[in-house]
Amino acid sequence: MQYPAKVLLAWGEAISGNSDIHQWLMQNGFPELGLTCNALHHVESARDWLMKNGHPHLMALVRGAEGEAKAVQWLDAFGYNYLAQVALGADNDDAAVEKLIKLNQREWAGIALKIRSIKNKIEENNNDMHRISPL
Repeated sequence: MQYPAKVLLAWGEAISGNSDIHQWLMQNGFPELGLTCNALHHVESARDWLMKNGHPHLMALVRGAEGEAKAVQWLDAFGYNYLAQVALGADNDDAAVEKLIKLNQREWAGIALKIRSIKNKIEENNNDMHRISPL
């Protein structure tokens, strides 16, 4: 999976919620990256699109970031080693982020941290909803 550094930086911004850059990705040949942003927010149609359009590795990244060990194993088994580390890093594994940095893959480390932030915020919001007690 090869993307120019500027595209990875743009993807990071889209992950963080920049809708203008998300639209740019969608309209300029990178719909898989834009839809991965949607998949991170549990949009089923985006998850389906990734699987049906030749991007199971990006769906495995999402699932790995959500804590599915088998998704990370799949990424490693099929040669998506950086994505496996991104998934682990996004799932709060600091050693995986450090490994990406040591491998001079700072853009991928940044993606991991952006996904981590979004994933943790979604989880926190879900936990808050379940903690609300009736009066």
